Amino acid sequence: MVGTALVLAASIPATAVAGQTRAASADPVSVMTYTAKERQEALAYWTPARMKAVGKSVDLGPTGPKAKPWQGTAMKTVGRLFFVNANGADTWCTATSVKSANRSAVMTAAHCVRRGSSPDNTNILMVFVPGYTKGKTPYGAFAVRTAVTPRSWENDSADDLSTLVVDTDKSGRKLTDVVDGQDIVFNRPVGGTVSAFGYSATRPQLGEELLRCVGTAKEKSGLQAIPCDMSGGPWLADFNATTGKGVLVSVNSSLDSLTPTEMQGEVLGATAKKVYERAAHSRADAETRMTQIRPPIATQTGVTR
Repeated sequence: MVGTALVLAASIPATAVAGQTRAASADPVSVMTYTAKERQEALAYWTPARMKAVGKSVDLGPTGPKAKPWQGTAMKTVGRLFFVNANGADTWCTATSVKSANRSAVMTAAHCVRRGSSPDNTNILMVFVPGYTKGKTPYGAFAVRTAVTPRSWENDSADDLSTLVVDTDKSGRKLTDVVDGQDIVFNRPVGGTVSAFGYSATRPQLGEELLRCVGTAKEKSGLQAIPCDMSGGPWLADFNATTGKGVLVSVNSSLDSLTPTEMQGEVLGATAKKVYERAAHSRADAETRMTQIRPPIATQTGVTR
């Protein structure tokens, strides 16, 4: 699939850059915002046809036996996060609407926003589509206006989590007013049964259907792990299959590619709380200026994940 999109970098004085760098180094949270024009371009770019086409561009092999298509109550809060990555390729992640002060927060992995240890390699044209299923967008699409990540991810590939702030929909409604949001908890002891959900790039689904895997969480090298065999998004504890609600305790960070039977995610501690709170109190109904200059990037053929 070939697309054409271009974001131009603005020029600012070197003294301003140096000052911003010093200020940023003291802030454990990195904030990147998209202009109104960029957000409009994102909504125009991600047509239903393009959303369906991107899944055909990547195949991570057969869906594992532990991952099952979700056939219960509609998971309105979970959706596909579409974007163009730092290579210029169309791709996606899984993301989740969570409760927040601004009613506009979405949790996902930091690697869905930018490359780790590479501050200039950021993603563009980001759109969250809750409840996506086989080309259908039952609750509309929400352009991402702000992406908040840990500074430790930007510089050192640590703390793979992010909170996004999305625009209102085309009718002016805020995200959680449309699809509600999952509860989120910090500093919760690792353990217990976890339901992981994701639009995995495995066949036959190839991102078109939501999958679920259930496992018991355990601590592993400072992270938490569950015995699941898919790529995914939210980890929900205390999940109620009737209501589709639980408590978000992590987001999927990685899947062992050699023996893909274990998913790993961050333990949501102090850093995660700072990221979430910065986004949760950010206004989603007012124009913002870019806080980071992104390099020029054009879409190319292919998908990288």
